[in-house]
Amino acid sequence: MATLFKLAITAQTTTTVTTKPAVKKYFYLMDPQHLDQGTLTIPAAAFVDEQENPVVNITLVTPDNGYYLLFINGVLQPETLYTVEANQVIITDAGTVPIDATITLIVTNFAPEADSTTTVET
Repeated sequence: MATLFKLAITAQTTTTVTTKPAVKKYFYLMDPQHLDQGTLTIPAAAFVDEQENPVVNITLVTPDNGYYLLFINGVLQPETLYTVEANQVIITDAGTVPIDATITLIVTNFAPEADSTTTVET
């Protein structure tokens, strides 16, 4: 006759997650020379960063781990109205944006880290 042994283990797992957001902010004043038939194409070099340095390339979001926010005169715009590329931002339906309107692009990427510790008690 065989005897069935049941193994009884108690374990506790602790997990720590750090989101580590990396945020970049870019600023631009609406210049009519970048407007063509209602589409505003802003070259990366027309933006300045938070230290008012000219921008060479716009940071792109990491797929599935970041997002963009675009504000025109402080009003958040729907993502369907703009496209972000490393060398430019294209805003469609921008024909009514006033000259010298402040356009702010915020790029947020996350580099999350997770650490788990499991303690087994028998």
